[in-house]
Amino acid sequence: MKAVIAAPATLALVYRAWSHKSLTPVGIVAAAITAIAHAYHPWNLPFVLLVVFFLTGTRVTKVKKDVKATLTVPSKGTSGGEVFANSLVATILSLAHATLLEKRQGGQSEPSDACFSWGGDLLVVGIIANYAAVAADTFSSELGILSKSQPRLITSLTLRKVPPGTNGGVTVTGLLAGLLGSSIIVASSMIFLPTCGEDYSIEGGAWTWERRAVFFVGLTLWGTLGSLVDSVLGGLFQRTVKDSRTGKIVEGEGGVRVLVGSEVAHSALASVEGAVFSGEGMHAVENRDGASGETGPGAKTKQRRPSFGDGRPTRVVESGWNLLDNNDVNFLMALTMSVGAMAVAGYFWDVPMSSILGR
Repeated sequence: MKAVIAAPATLALVYRAWSHKSLTPVGIVAAAITAIAHAYHPWNLPFVLLVVFFLTGTRVTKVKKDVKATLTVPSKGTSGGEVFANSLVATILSLAHATLLEKRQGGQSEPSDACFSWGGDLLVVGIIANYAAVAADTFSSELGILSKSQPRLITSLTLRKVPPGTNGGVTVTGLLAGLLGSSIIVASSMIFLPTCGEDYSIEGGAWTWERRAVFFVGLTLWGTLGSLVDSVLGGLFQRTVKDSRTGKIVEGEGGVRVLVGSEVAHSALASVEGAVFSGEGMHAVENRDGASGETGPGAKTKQRRPSFGDGRPTRVVESGWNLLDNNDVNFLMALTMSVGAMAVAGYFWDVPMSSILGR
């Protein structure tokens, strides 16, 4: 991508994230690094897909934000990791494809701007599949939670009903929203992908309208499948925590794990001990999860046992194993869908996977 376009576009992206408070400072830095890496590619496609995903993703996040705020309980965390979770795979593939184009150019100063042929580079398919899948997942999560029907746990043999926000919970509304998100990304790719026309010199490499339709439908459905894969991974390997007082799911800010039971006590105690060793004194007690802010044995007991007056815990596990956090699940899903799309496209086009290495 030309620097004269990439530089102001990156600055505009960073400014929008800062002015709209879409990302934390750490998240903004992560987004800037990701944007620069995408802009390194000679085509506009990777950068455009990043921008479209960011703009549409932040937009659906704000849809009925006040309503969604009443459906789950927020929990403190750190943001920034979600940027890499959604875009790291595409970043690696984009840099790899840019290097491949430069290699084909024979080491000249400017990378090749050759068109993308039918049956062409699998790396391009992986980039599009990454953003189609994460967009589908974002749309599904942010709009599906507003469904009037109660979600059903996809990893449950009985498909039992679960509270909104449960990892692995799916609704028809969420699936349709995922289809919309995926189609927006793939449609954008069809606009900015420099496909080879009828005059392409290599036989069979030109794009016809029929081939465009196959490409669009195939990748759109594949991206939508990504939201289901994310639900399965989240339902199995990501612990869902429910607040016993309200019956609502506790969501970790920035995709981090949500603490439960004794973990909350240990975290609070560690905060107190850290304050002591940093010279802030014993009065620097963090008020969280019912801690009174007082010092002494009584306060320590409250931090060790966050619970109702009858001793029942205020946070309980609704489903899933505590193996991955939300960012881990998103990254694993994006990696699976990108590599899977390349494998399927390679089989369909009869292009070996070794071609991604330029062989």
